[in-house]
Amino acid sequence: MSYYISVIIPAYNVEHFIEKAIRSVLIQPEVKEVVVVNDGSTDKTLQVLETLQSSNSKIKIYHHLNKVNRGRSASRNLGIIHARENYIAFLDADDFYLEKRFENDQIIFENNTTVDGVYNAVGFHYYREATETEKGIQKLNSLSQIVQPQDLFEALISSKYGYLHLNGITVKKSVFDTIGYFNESLVVAEDSDIIFKMALKCSLKACIIKTPLALRGVHEDNIFNNETLYKKYNIKLYESLISWSLKNHISKKNIDLIFNWLWVVRFRSNYLLLNDILYWGVLFLKFPKLLFSYLSIKYFPVIRLRKKLFSFLYK
Repeated sequence: MSYYISVIIPAYNVEHFIEKAIRSVLIQPEVKEVVVVNDGSTDKTLQVLETLQSSNSKIKIYHHLNKVNRGRSASRNLGIIHARENYIAFLDADDFYLEKRFENDQIIFENNTTVDGVYNAVGFHYYREATETEKGIQKLNSLSQIVQPQDLFEALISSKYGYLHLNGITVKKSVFDTIGYFNESLVVAEDSDIIFKMALKCSLKACIIKTPLALRGVHEDNIFNNETLYKKYNIKLYESLISWSLKNHISKKNIDLIFNWLWVVRFRSNYLLLNDILYWGVLFLKFPKLLFSYLSIKYFPVIRLRKKLFSFLYK
């Protein structure tokens, strides 16, 4: 299988960043096309795209029906549909690749035909002054050590060794026939969702994890600064991942891990016990296959909180 890549970029109101992103893709010799989905931009994004396209035929511009805004998931999905090459990579429109982004990925794919995807480290580039907190914690989106493909999901969902970012991942296009496309019901965390699914169903290998091969642009309008939105959709992420896992015959062990982190997020919100019990009931009625499994007992709120509720029994 020839090693040519389609890079998919969803673009919404990124007139100040999109040119840098696209030019960082065009310098990669393995890239045969840059698939940009203009997601209903209302600024000058489209004009910038058309100017760039006029001088480079690798750039392909697509729109949703009636040129409406549909979000990052739908835009990436449209990009996947139109992508022509055997390998797919993604780039957010306010981020950019560094030189030799795909060079080492190719070596892994060529040496092991069973590998479905490769992941690399992603760093940060500040378009504004970094806060002291950011300087301390935002260094790399990567794993601190090599993790075997069969252990990757557990490592990722627990954040045991760090995080992965979509900008650093290259996969065979056939991966999306296996796991499906991006979840369009998730406004945020859709990238975590697809990475979890890749880790559950595919063979992902580590490549360059100590130094970045792409940089995330940090600026005032980043959506990842919206903590309230992420808290809301983290619950939805785990719920939808459980549903997908049941349909795709994922092991109970891994479904257990998803439930665990769903309840971690839930308990951090400090709902009343009665609310948690009602949520438990609705959740397991939604997944009747699990209602009479050990998971329904294990995650019953009174069981989960027994040490807190009955602390006198554990002294």
